[in-house]
Amino acid sequence: MVGITQRAAGEHVNANGVWDLLQNMGKMTVLSLCFLLCADLLQVAVGYLTVTIEPLLPVVVGETVTLKCNFKTDGRLREIVWYRVTDGGTIKQKIFTYDAMFNTNYSHMEDYRRREDLVYQSTVRLPEVRISDNGPYECHVGIYDRATREKVVLASGNVLLTVMSPPNNISVVAENTPAPFSRYQAQNLTLVCIAKGGKPAPSVYFKRDGELIEVISYVSPTVGYEGAGSAGVRGARPLISRDLDDTKLRKSLSLLGPDGKPGRLFTESPGRSYMARQPGQEPSPATETIPETVVSREFPRWVQSTDPLYFFSNTHIPQSDGSVLVQAKLTWTLNPQLDNDALFSCEVTHPALSMPMQTEVILAAPKGPRLVISPTRAKVGDTVRITVQGFQNEVFPEPLFTWTRVGGRLLDGSAEKDGKELVLERVPAELNGSMYRCTAQNPLGSTDTHTRLIVFENPSMMKNTQNPNNGASGLHKFGLICLPLILTVTVELT
Repeated sequence: MVGITQRAAGEHVNANGVWDLLQNMGKMTVLSLCFLLCADLLQVAVGYLTVTIEPLLPVVVGETVTLKCNFKTDGRLREIVWYRVTDGGTIKQKIFTYDAMFNTNYSHMEDYRRREDLVYQSTVRLPEVRISDNGPYECHVGIYDRATREKVVLASGNVLLTVMSPPNNISVVAENTPAPFSRYQAQNLTLVCIAKGGKPAPSVYFKRDGELIEVISYVSPTVGYEGAGSAGVRGARPLISRDLDDTKLRKSLSLLGPDGKPGRLFTESPGRSYMARQPGQEPSPATETIPETVVSREFPRWVQSTDPLYFFSNTHIPQSDGSVLVQAKLTWTLNPQLDNDALFSCEVTHPALSMPMQTEVILAAPKGPRLVISPTRAKVGDTVRITVQGFQNEVFPEPLFTWTRVGGRLLDGSAEKDGKELVLERVPAELNGSMYRCTAQNPLGSTDTHTRLIVFENPSMMKNTQNPNNGASGLHKFGLICLPLILTVTVELT
């Protein structure tokens, strides 16, 4: 009996614990339900608003872009405003506004316990985007507060529009040209590839005869750069320089003339036998051109390098329109024998291009300049112009022109003049038959062309010079006639 009683008492105690637990759980459940109900009522009273903007992929200049602002709410829409953000977020330019007061879209609710969601989408289209359209955009949405019906609840989202622009122009030029040709000293040649209008900055690389050039990237001492070469990045270093070979130098110096200038074969004293003409035969008014003189060129042994080192630098210069100007430089020690007629190309790649852009140049020494003299029939006192009208080949880099007179100085007393045109003002008769030499040269070589100046007599000048003599002889005859008359009158008076 005692054991049964104790068991019964234990079961009674356990039942009381369970009942207390159930009571506590009931209190917690009631509190939780009250809290959730209050939160739900608060949310229904205030309303909710979420704004999201669909991300954009990079676009190319000229394309049409659609900005989409999606927002979800259970409230009444007040307005939608789109902004374009500039100057790092300090300035917001309004580009679109929608005022719902004039175009209301209501959400009809049965009661506050049932929530009906409304999904909106605001779309803004930007046709033919430009680089200036690049940057962040914001979508601001406002709804009426359910509690006051006057207060506006705001939310916003943002998106970044990236506008790309492919390069619109690429070109290759030679730096520090025109420059003379040197027979006795190694020269460095620098090709500059210029790419304009790209955003972001394009990638530039060089090829020689269709093969990619392995380059050594270096930092220019004056400007910073961004770039890399296939041969790795190394520090700045001087270009190749080697001492002259004394034996070769002595042999080369033996070709110099007495005045220290390179000797010219068969051109210093050209024959004049062809200038002799038969009596009564007038010279041709056209300029007589002597065939091109081939100048012997000699290259020291230290120039003969079949595997030169190419140095590469890349400079990015931001432009006012948002694009980037790229200047890529390729520098190496020139070997005229190997580099003449070599094809160098500059290729540009860009995310907005489906295939690389390319421009190319062929290194070539000048050959056979064509000289034109104006006027074709020069007379004494005329201004004569001798101009280079082109070459027998395409010349690159740009040549340097030097004019000299064979066997004497130019009309103004100078020994030589530079430029594509030689101007002789008020030519005298003494210049008839004089020979002029045009030397065209670039770092790859040089060539000479001669022309002879024929000066004809000027009848108008001859007439002017004869008029004073005619007047003097007339006065002399008049004096001889008047003198006898005066003597006769004097005798009669006496």
